[in-house]
Amino acid sequence: MSAEPTANTEPTANTASLPSTAPAPITDPAPLRRALLDWFDESGRDLPWRVGPEGGRDPYRVWVAEILLQQTQVVRGRLYYERFLTAFPTVQALAEAPQGAVLKAWEGCGYYARARNLHRAAQTVVASGEFPTTYDGWLALPGVGPYTAAAVSSLAYGEARAVSDGNVRRVLARVLAERQPTDAWVQARADDLLDPLRPAAWNEAVMDLGATVCTPKAPECPRCPLRGWCAAYASGEPASYPAPKRRAAVQEVRAVALLVGDAEHALLEQRAGTLLGGLYGLPLEEISAGGDQAGALARLQARLGLDHARPEPLGEVTHTMTHRRLQVSVYGLPGTAAVGRTVPVAQAALSRLDHKALALLRGPQRLL
Repeated sequence: MSAEPTANTEPTANTASLPSTAPAPITDPAPLRRALLDWFDESGRDLPWRVGPEGGRDPYRVWVAEILLQQTQVVRGRLYYERFLTAFPTVQALAEAPQGAVLKAWEGCGYYARARNLHRAAQTVVASGEFPTTYDGWLALPGVGPYTAAAVSSLAYGEARAVSDGNVRRVLARVLAERQPTDAWVQARADDLLDPLRPAAWNEAVMDLGATVCTPKAPECPRCPLRGWCAAYASGEPASYPAPKRRAAVQEVRAVALLVGDAEHALLEQRAGTLLGGLYGLPLEEISAGGDQAGALARLQARLGLDHARPEPLGEVTHTMTHRRLQVSVYGLPGTAAVGRTVPVAQAALSRLDHKALALLRGPQRLL
């Protein structure tokens, strides 16, 4: 999967019995392929989307997993996956569901544009009468990029397409001792090493190796099937490959939110934008540059027609999404301030930000 643990700036590794000489260049990948596939046949993870024979997985289950697990760890992601599959066990069920129900089932996974695109793509599949069976066919669907198209076409249909995610990047960078692997470099090397006879198993094997053995902080080199070919292992500093990616600066955003009602019934607004579009949440107003909290709260109350109400501070919540970090001061009003405008909270798809804000009803606190 494309989810990758956070890179470590002070790498360590279990490198007992490091070799004294660098391995020879890989001129014949056959032995390396055989070693990794033998390891995978014995140690591959048992995951719920690996249903069906090798290269013949259920395309719907593979597709949902690949979309959902982007930016999400497998341990947590499989819980979301099972919840989503319970709500929409087939592509037909997903296509026929209202968008609000899809977002509700996706609640907590983040990156809600993925859910919206998955919903649109399911409708396209159902309208066509069948799943795509090729890389190009999957790439044409909304929200499906090169990684997902390669994953589904290889895992579900056996097409010889190499996947290139964070785990693959790390494994190949270490085997070939590349400190700054570009996306193009990783894809080219993945294509070179792909096993043409077992492409689906190869893709799953490289991802499993990166997730369970060749991890960012403490790679378990002594039990790695590729250590005999690994130039980073031979260097004595395998965890220093690849070099940590530079992270984009996080934009600090301050805002106020108004919780009108209680944890069961509250005044909610539907959000717009790419990150949280389609979700519902507490009415919120950003504090402009040079502005203050009181001014933002006054604007928010005026927008809601609650100018004369006297909200009480409940506390603050902090929430980070993509490259934005929101610090939100939450104020509360009783539901009588907006009679007839509150809705059942349990039926609405909410972001983690809004769940944190609702939790403030338990008492003043600061939630991160």
